[in-house]
Amino acid sequence: MPPVVKNLLIINVILFIATLILERTGIDLYQYLAVHSIKSPDFRPYQLITHMFMHGGIGHIFFNMFALWMFGRVLEDVWGSRRFFVYYFVTGLGAAFLHLLVNYIEVQALMKQMNPALVSQVLSEGADLLRSGLNYSDSLAGKLNLMLNTPTVGASGAIYGLLLAFGFLFPNAIIYLYFALPIKAKWFVILYGGLELYLGFANRAGDNVAHFAHLGGMLFGLIFLLIWKKHKFNRWN
Repeated sequence: MPPVVKNLLIINVILFIATLILERTGIDLYQYLAVHSIKSPDFRPYQLITHMFMHGGIGHIFFNMFALWMFGRVLEDVWGSRRFFVYYFVTGLGAAFLHLLVNYIEVQALMKQMNPALVSQVLSEGADLLRSGLNYSDSLAGKLNLMLNTPTVGASGAIYGLLLAFGFLFPNAIIYLYFALPIKAKWFVILYGGLELYLGFANRAGDNVAHFAHLGGMLFGLIFLLIWKKHKFNRWN
């Protein structure tokens, strides 16, 4: 297994186990390492990186790490470790950027519909209220509180970037959807990209999935791939 993929797997698993252990002692790593809305009092710039190593459950980390191993090892072998490392983190950061941008726009639009005093109350007290397992009875205040103080975790944005790159480089390679249905990589990418775009607009608050983060990973991955293709990777040799 190539070194960057191997170390990414190790770090993700260590942090997942550490999260479970520390949770029993009352320490919530999600509060510190997950990425929060930029208008949340819990937002810190370093979370743009650390959220990529946090996961919300065993299924979440398993499928992300499986995809990292499946696509990442091939891409790192083709590109080399340095190029793969840069691509992985740029797509992960791009995913966080687009997610936070959409979140900011939605938060600003919602705040304009609310009483300024209630907005101020949510900003100052909302995070603690959610951590106690409660939320506001007012529908707009409750929605704003969730948008501000529900952190985002996972390497999914970077994983979608890897998926895009695999389909870009090996468009006719066969991928088995759900381990059973054969599909060419290029159609697999188009299918997942289209699905994330649809869900991003149609079901933003319904499934607790950061669809625009996935799209951000694919978008920034495509931009980088086109730049690299134009310059034939000369700057990275």
